[in-house]
Amino acid sequence: QVQLTESGGGSVQAGGSLRLSCAVSGYRAGNICVGWFRQAPGKGREAVATINSDLKTTYADSVQGRFTISHDFSKNILNLQMDNLEPEDTAMYYCAADLPEAAIDSDYVRRHFANPELWVFWGQGTQVTVSS
Repeated sequence: QVQLTESGGGSVQAGGSLRLSCAVSGYRAGNICVGWFRQAPGKGREAVATINSDLKTTYADSVQGRFTISHDFSKNILNLQMDNLEPEDTAMYYCAADLPEAAIDSDYVRRHFANPELWVFWGQGTQVTVSS
């Protein structure tokens, strides 16, 4: 059973930076895909960035070039560096993980990026607030 614990949220002004971290426990070996999602008030949950066990990354268009996802497998820590934050980035941010038995291909990445309900493990979330 994988457990995810987020930290690092907070409040910043537009143009500022925050770094989110997610401690991943219970993962031993095999394929893993981890990622960050966010949900703003009144909106659905959307993917922000994902990274596979082969370190392939995928980003939402709205954060491309501003956010960087990384996964330290030795420490089992997932990070999201968020720079040049905008008020539109305000949301609850969640860490998620999936442990597919089959190899992770582009179709898997595409489906999981578009469908949060396909992810099995979720953290409790951390709030990010960006003021203008």
